[in-house]
Amino acid sequence: MNVVIRTESPELAPADPLDHLADILFHRMGSDGVYARTALYEDVVERLAALITRHREAGTEVMRFPPVMSRAQLEKSGYLKSFPNLLGCVCGLHGTEREIHSAVARFDAGGDWTTSLSPADLVLSPAACYPVYPIAASRGPLPAGGLRFDVAADCFRREPSRHLDRLQSFRMREYVCIGSPDDVSTFRERWMARAQAIARDLGLTFKVDQASDPFFGRVGQMKAVSQKQQSLKFELLVPLRSEEQPTACMSFNYHRDHFGTTWGITDAHGEPAHTGCVAFGMDRLAVAMFATHGTEPAKWPIKVREMLGLAVHASADAHIEGWR
Repeated sequence: MNVVIRTESPELAPADPLDHLADILFHRMGSDGVYARTALYEDVVERLAALITRHREAGTEVMRFPPVMSRAQLEKSGYLKSFPNLLGCVCGLHGTEREIHSAVARFDAGGDWTTSLSPADLVLSPAACYPVYPIAASRGPLPAGGLRFDVAADCFRREPSRHLDRLQSFRMREYVCIGSPDDVSTFRERWMARAQAIARDLGLTFKVDQASDPFFGRVGQMKAVSQKQQSLKFELLVPLRSEEQPTACMSFNYHRDHFGTTWGITDAHGEPAHTGCVAFGMDRLAVAMFATHGTEPAKWPIKVREMLGLAVHASADAHIEGWR
């Protein structure tokens, strides 16, 4: 999901249909796509997370990852070849005390201290599922039926945007399946149906359609075409700004044996394992809720409030029902 990076000043940029939510849900932090979140917004994110948790399948192992991961592991996964333009690398001031003092002194003199930075062994996680594959590989051959994981992480992709549904720093929740081709295919089919039921319960207007990842460059365009031809990726799209430019709030991905081969994960029959995942964009879902139902959760539809565990007041309900 790429975006055109804006170069015009905020005063010249056209208004976006979601702009009216910005000051209610966020506090600006001086960089596009990176915001402090209000209590109102965070409460809805937490309730959405709890709703997704209630749908967790039995036998699913829970893991929560930090916002950084091993640079070597991400390189091995192939991310650098597919999405180098989105990657954020952790850097630091390394070297002797004298060299580090020199960088600080250069800043004090009005110079650029960042020229002394060098990369660490960490990168910012671009998706929640990447760290789980080497962990699964370390356990040896998969049991019959494969493995299921519930993972989440704060993620980062370097695509600055003023649009509230395209953040640089965002939360991702995923259910991951590692197993045979049949294990993964049936897992994805179940979750495509279940996720649509969740979206309906949340009162969201949506459609599910084939999609492709934002592979980089000309070779990437060929990868995207192949991905669509093989029906490896679907997205649940919510028309936050228009029907023509909907926002992907969930995705349903089949990686075939890419991660199984990369990490040497084998299924119960000794074949390279296949993997798939269903990903929930937690911040996009929260923005979708406010864009769809308004900025006062107490006035959201009764069914939606019940699904999220929001307080339901009889007097308010009577008023709303009468207004309808």
